[in-house]
Amino acid sequence: MIGRLRGTLVEKNPPQITLDVGGVGYELEVPMSTFYHLPANGQTVQLHTHLAVREDGHFLYGFATEDERVAFRQLLKISGIGARTALAVLSGLSVTELAQVVASQEPGRLTKVPGIGKKTAERLLLELRDKLPKALPAAHATTIAAAPGAQSDIANALLALGYNEKEAQAAMKTLPADIGVSEGIRAALKLLSKV
Repeated sequence: MIGRLRGTLVEKNPPQITLDVGGVGYELEVPMSTFYHLPANGQTVQLHTHLAVREDGHFLYGFATEDERVAFRQLLKISGIGARTALAVLSGLSVTELAQVVASQEPGRLTKVPGIGKKTAERLLLELRDKLPKALPAAHATTIAAAPGAQSDIANALLALGYNEKEAQAAMKTLPADIGVSEGIRAALKLLSKV
C-alpha cells in the first residue's frame, strides 16, 4: 500500500497530476480541493494517498490532508459511489462543508454535485451520519497565482468534474480574464451549483 508520497510536482492537468519521487513519475488523481493548494510545477509537494487495485489497473489518488483521504475512503464504502464520484463530491464540497451537510442532512447540496441524484444523496447522508470525523480543521486559504493557461486549466477541471462543454463555457464567460486557477474553479463551481 502506498500511503504517502513526497516529491516534485511535474505536471498539473486537473484532476490528474504527476509527481516525481526519486526519478519515478507517479500519476495521481486529486480532488479540486487538493488541486487548489498545489504549488507551482517544480516545487516539492507531499500528499496522502489511496491506492485502488482493480482488474483494469492500479489507480492512485492524492489528498492534501488526512481528513480528505478519510472522507474519500468513507465515500467509497457507500454502495454506488465510485472513485470518480467521490472525487467529484470532494471537489464540490470541502471536507468541513461535507461534514456540515451530513450533520444537517441536506440532500439538496449533494444533488448539485455531478453524478449524485436524490436517492444517492439520501443514501450518502444516511450512511455517513456517524462516520465522518467530528472535529475537522479549517480549510487552508492558499492561492495559486494566475498563469497564462489558467482559463484552459479551469475549463479542463470543469469538464473533468462531469460538466458538459456548454456549462463550462457559460461559467467561463462570467470569469475575469486575469483570474487564477483556484479562484476561477471555485467561482465557476459556485455559479454552476446555483443553476
